[in-house]
Amino acid sequence: MKHYGFSKSFIFTLFALFLLGALLGCATTQTPSPTPSPPTATSVKEPAATSTASVQCCMAPYYPPPDKIDLCGEPVPLDVQDVQERFDREFTLIVYNHAQVFLWLKRMERYFPWIEERLRYYNLPEDLKYVAIVESDLLPDACSPKGAAGPWQFMPSTGAAYGLSQQGSCDRRYDFERSTDSAFRLLRDLYARHKNWALALAAYNCGDRRIYDEMRTQRVTDYYHLRLPQETERYVIRILAVKAVLGNPGQYGYNLPKGWGYPELKLDRVTVNLVSPVPIQNIASAAGTTYREFKRLNPEFRADDVPTGTHALKLPAGTGKTFEQNFNPAKVVSSSPVVSNLEPTEKAVEQAPPATASAPSPKPQATKPAAPAANYHTVKKGETLFSIAQQYKMSVQELREANNIKGNTVTTGQKLRIP
Repeated sequence: MKHYGFSKSFIFTLFALFLLGALLGCATTQTPSPTPSPPTATSVKEPAATSTASVQCCMAPYYPPPDKIDLCGEPVPLDVQDVQERFDREFTLIVYNHAQVFLWLKRMERYFPWIEERLRYYNLPEDLKYVAIVESDLLPDACSPKGAAGPWQFMPSTGAAYGLSQQGSCDRRYDFERSTDSAFRLLRDLYARHKNWALALAAYNCGDRRIYDEMRTQRVTDYYHLRLPQETERYVIRILAVKAVLGNPGQYGYNLPKGWGYPELKLDRVTVNLVSPVPIQNIASAAGTTYREFKRLNPEFRADDVPTGTHALKLPAGTGKTFEQNFNPAKVVSSSPVVSNLEPTEKAVEQAPPATASAPSPKPQATKPAAPAANYHTVKKGETLFSIAQQYKMSVQELREANNIKGNTVTTGQKLRIP
């Protein structure tokens, strides 16, 4: 057998080549990743800045409650910790309720001119206008589970005692102008008894007898220190909070441009004497309007018909004459245009003998407002901007702008330009 031998030098050379190839292979397939450079100042701060901006963008602004406030000119003891915290609670709930506050601001443009006019008539504090917001959100059709109804939330017995009759399907508590007058007469009476507006408003909410009983039992005559039903304890404080926000809405981020609120209602009012119930659809059709529109303007009619009796119906502006010509089942007593659906209840409803549906009496001539002698009106004693605007078929705002009047005051003998 032949033997093949290798020299030591050959073996060493072969091993060196093998080792070199292995090293070259590792360098090709396992190239290490470059060492990451340390983060720059920009790369560190940018995410933090973005995060902070996002948080700040989502944060609501903080509005502290006022540290001083009064109710109808009477100071509120906000220096008492309990009173301050109760006020802060109601204020916070209201000031951040953006949708509701904007709806209030819009409805105020429609209803507050009338409410403020009646407050002046009764010589009552202007703060009482906020009661209607707390009671009903300025919704004439409001009704509570306990049976309180209308914009001023009268209970049936109290409403009847103050002239808001509920006969059949007609409930005058829903009539905005009538219930407003009734509410102010009631509040005036409550203040005369208590000599304090906080107590008068508390009595408006939970009843006069309850307030007297609690004052006698607790031997306290200050509303802010009385323990009352929770609803009443919050009631007066909530009125204060509404006043704080709506009295100065811009301070809390609410800016409703002029004219973006709901306009005053321009209507015709016709008085009818019905000898039997008449379907509302018949009345709406005679006026050239819809069932829905009639119910919106006359929420006191709770069923599908207008019951027997004498009623002042509110119709869309310009439809009064059409109604007189088309409506036969009743005698139209009078027809007159008005601005807004608000008319003082002191005006007597003209009475007329009933007419039968089968033999209607001839229609009387509709009474018309006296035409102005020229384009100016001289203010007579007892007249107001509201009553003058009614006479000339215009809104209070139009009358103000035509005469550069900032407030609501006119004086006897003053000449007003009628545009």
